[in-house]
Amino acid sequence: MSIHSPQRATILEVAREAGASKTSVSRYFGGERERLSRELQGRIESAAQRLGYRPNQMARGLKGGRSRLIGMLVADIRNPFSVAVMHGVEQACRERGYSLLVCNTDNDPAQEREHLALLTSYRVEGLVINAAGSPDRELQALVEQGMPLVMLDRELGEVEAEVVGLDNARALDLALDHLQVQGYGELLYLSEPPEQASPRQARLMRFHQGVAARGLAGEAHCQALKDRETLQRAIGDFLARPGTAPRALLCANGNATLAATRALQTLGARLGDTGLLGIDELDWCALVGPGITTLAQPTEAIGRAAVECLMRRRECGDHTTPSRRVHFQASLIPRGSTRR
Repeated sequence: MSIHSPQRATILEVAREAGASKTSVSRYFGGERERLSRELQGRIESAAQRLGYRPNQMARGLKGGRSRLIGMLVADIRNPFSVAVMHGVEQACRERGYSLLVCNTDNDPAQEREHLALLTSYRVEGLVINAAGSPDRELQALVEQGMPLVMLDRELGEVEAEVVGLDNARALDLALDHLQVQGYGELLYLSEPPEQASPRQARLMRFHQGVAARGLAGEAHCQALKDRETLQRAIGDFLARPGTAPRALLCANGNATLAATRALQTLGARLGDTGLLGIDELDWCALVGPGITTLAQPTEAIGRAAVECLMRRRECGDHTTPSRRVHFQASLIPRGSTRR
């Protein structure tokens, strides 16, 4: 007994089911939905769902030169920030009739170059890049070939592309102002090594500028967070140092906040007496002890803005236009970890 896989529904069958022309169905799946009435769009969508129709994007790209695919390189897909922003990117792509291809580079520059070549081989119509290394030469070559490109969160100095991300200077100012108002006078800034990530560099620089301008005592610990013993020792030494000024930890991202929380629990430090503030709002931050104060990034808006910039760049067709910086503001969510 032979088993045959069900045949794929055709665009003609969708047209018949929806009571529409084949041209209208092609426009619906070809990115020209705005030319159809809402009622007709609804009929086509319902018919496609009933028949299980899925357009062959690769075939469309080879035939008409448009793949309806957007590529996205993510430095670390395990990072909650990356996942949240990716959701915004995917939603915005889908609303415009595009599909999203995501490659995780795992913070490996070699993988980044391989994935970049893979995405371009699929004839993607634009790229959203959260860089792990420094693929300046490869990316600039794509820009010069006419590939629309947007840098997400991290920027590269040699690439002429728009950058969408957090206003890091304002975020650090907001954090430092809050900690100072709450009475903390000595601060320890915790971050992963900043060399390969421009946001880490910007936040670290603003931290040093900010503590000096406010008359606070501040120092930074910037090492791999996987080394828990070294991190715990650095935090323990900071808390045990002679002095009377209340002390607080300021964490550069969600990974640093998690590592600091583990270390403080091991050391038996009481949140609030020892202040703790982290950049990036994570689900568990409201559940630990009295709650952890965070600076929340508008991740959905950042992801959507990246796609909007990409589409604008693609539609104008002028890749010599000077690139912009689109910065979003963080929101302070105060909790018990900064309440003495």
